[in-house]
Amino acid sequence: MPTAAITLALLAPAVAAVPPAEAAGGGYSATIRRTEYGIPHITAKDYGGLGFGYGYAFAQDNLCTLASWVVTLRGERSRYFGPEAESDDPVRPVSNLAGDVYYKSVAASGVVRRLLARPAPVGPSDELRRLVDGYVAGYNRYLADTGVANLPDPTCRGKAWVGPITATDMWNNLLDLARMTSSSSFKEAVTGIAEPEGPPEDKRPKPEPAAGSNAWALGRRATRGGGGMVLADPHFPWQGIRRFYQVQLTIPGVLDVSGGSLYGTPVVQIGHNAKVAWTHTVSHAQHFTVYRLKLADGHSYTVDGRAEPMGEQEVEVTLPDGTVSGHTLLTSRYGPVLAIGRTDEAAYALADANAANLRAADEWLAMARAGSLDELRTAQRTYQGMPFVHTLATDASGTAYFADTSLVPHVTDAEAERCARPSPVPGLDAYVLDGSTSACLWGRDGDAVVPGVFGPGNQPRLVRADYVANSNNTYWMTNPAKPLTGYPEAYGQTGTDLEPRPRVSLDMIAQRLSGADGLGAPGFTLETLQATVRGKRNLTFELMRDDLLKLCRTHPELLDVREACRTLEKWNGRATLDGEGTVLWREFFSRLGRPTKPGEPVFSPWRVPFDPARPLTTPSGLKSDDPTVRQALADAVLRFRSNRIPLTLTPGQAQSYSSIPIPGCTEGEGCFDRVRTGGPLGTDGRYPEVNTGSSFLMAVELTKDGPRTRTVLTYSLSANPASPHHTDQTALFSRGGWVTERFTPAEIAADPHLETVTVHGGH
Repeated sequence: MPTAAITLALLAPAVAAVPPAEAAGGGYSATIRRTEYGIPHITAKDYGGLGFGYGYAFAQDNLCTLASWVVTLRGERSRYFGPEAESDDPVRPVSNLAGDVYYKSVAASGVVRRLLARPAPVGPSDELRRLVDGYVAGYNRYLADTGVANLPDPTCRGKAWVGPITATDMWNNLLDLARMTSSSSFKEAVTGIAEPEGPPEDKRPKPEPAAGSNAWALGRRATRGGGGMVLADPHFPWQGIRRFYQVQLTIPGVLDVSGGSLYGTPVVQIGHNAKVAWTHTVSHAQHFTVYRLKLADGHSYTVDGRAEPMGEQEVEVTLPDGTVSGHTLLTSRYGPVLAIGRTDEAAYALADANAANLRAADEWLAMARAGSLDELRTAQRTYQGMPFVHTLATDASGTAYFADTSLVPHVTDAEAERCARPSPVPGLDAYVLDGSTSACLWGRDGDAVVPGVFGPGNQPRLVRADYVANSNNTYWMTNPAKPLTGYPEAYGQTGTDLEPRPRVSLDMIAQRLSGADGLGAPGFTLETLQATVRGKRNLTFELMRDDLLKLCRTHPELLDVREACRTLEKWNGRATLDGEGTVLWREFFSRLGRPTKPGEPVFSPWRVPFDPARPLTTPSGLKSDDPTVRQALADAVLRFRSNRIPLTLTPGQAQSYSSIPIPGCTEGEGCFDRVRTGGPLGTDGRYPEVNTGSSFLMAVELTKDGPRTRTVLTYSLSANPASPHHTDQTALFSRGGWVTERFTPAEIAADPHLETVTVHGGH
């Protein structure tokens, strides 16, 4: 189909919270080229125009998701959806009322306004401000041009809660992203509003969702071509505002970056340019502390023997009938005073290292402009804004780099021990400090951009010529040939059990480097990288298979499990769509990790326990002679038979997304490209829909002739169920396919289905 050249005159002004920077010619202009699967490639002459084109393209595909999230950020969900309904937070949903009170309190604190008044690097750069203003203008122009009543997505078509967005909304989204694993995870604890139907113990902080991402940066000694390669495999939610959007952003001669960009952000978080590629995994470092306040009376606390009054925030939330629900929140020098754990003598306050962090977006923007790994590292040192993730990167020279540059409270091991206080409630067991003395305040490093956090000199990092890897394990086994130790314990412990998924990750690399994986000569090519990461290995089955089959042979009295044993003996240990035995193993293995009786410790099924001296090979084996193991197998088989579910049930039959079968297995089983469903196996032999797992897969090889890249966006580009790009990449992912990325102008122009739109708009 020939390229369609369309010009849209977009003249209406966009709403903005801060005056937008002027674009050349007094208006915005951008070109949007869409290639296979609707992937947009946006080109403009300046940052304002680039943001405008991006905001316009994103609104075409996902306006309803961002529109709903803006209602959340403004604290207006109760008004439109009712106070008791669950919020649209895909990471940790709460009641709308709890979310509204929390976000109203963030707005009332004035933190965004203060940060916008600061120069870079603490406040946003001029380039980022123009990008945000343009994004807002582009989104609003698409909405004005289309009209709420005519939106293609039925999810929000004609809804009263859909309207223009502001730059303040965008800044609030960037701030909330930074707080995702800290303040934003404590909405109920901050507000005191728990789920209405829950028992009192539900008011404790909810456990952290299982973090899941894989990342490899391969250096010249690991690749056949001698250049750098990156595997990005973030495991973010498959619904809502934390999905990735695939995009290429180009200002000729200034910026040319392609990759995954989280919804509602104008920058690429995981991606590459012509010379550098990078990705992230969620760090298990500490990103907040809790301070125990010694109360002087009901509204003050003491520090160094002197009383300090608590601050008060009055928050009002509008309800569906127009009435107002009023709430008073308390604050302290450390941060918000929690509504949980309080006694007559003590209260607790949350101190968040990301409480005032808008720097991440500038850091990602600077990384996207980097021409070498050294320049990427300079970008990280300049902005120090990574909120909660490790960084793994490489460049065309084939140097591999790992660092935990996330914001970690400056609490030394000695201070953590000296200042430790008991936890107020279960779930807040780490880093509760004494708030009654300034001797327990966070320290400061001279190389830190902001006070209270560790600077670059104290951060775990490793540079190698072979590889660095992380699958949400702590930093110490980034490369087993060079274990990292000696860093503050706030970054994580060393000498601990790696867990199965990081172990299988390192084993996959080792087998590829030795050639033992059956994929040909040792060393990575782009093709063998793709094959390796989609291998669907289940490590716990590999480690326990022999002992399980021994159990089957030596316990003939277990007549009811013989068919199950035959099924597992035939299974190759790969969680492919047709993997007979995959689901049976999952149901058996999940029963092994449960307490044998209420209140008792979790049963460990491993025959050989973890040995810190052998972290890559222990734990191993199955306690096949233990009655608990035999009972778990019998219970799993009974579950299948009582519901007439075949023991040969496959992932293709049991798990899906939008009716498309999804391969893969779970985190605990030791699956590299893991999936997570919304609940247990049903009596119909199906799991609830997949809601988390591999989200934006990117395999990139940096060569002297430019990048070669394969990608797949597992849940596809558009959340709109009426869009042709709602599940097209999902179907590709299901059958193991990849998209060959078009990066250069010639590659983009060569797409026979290319569609081109030029958009213009005034301020």
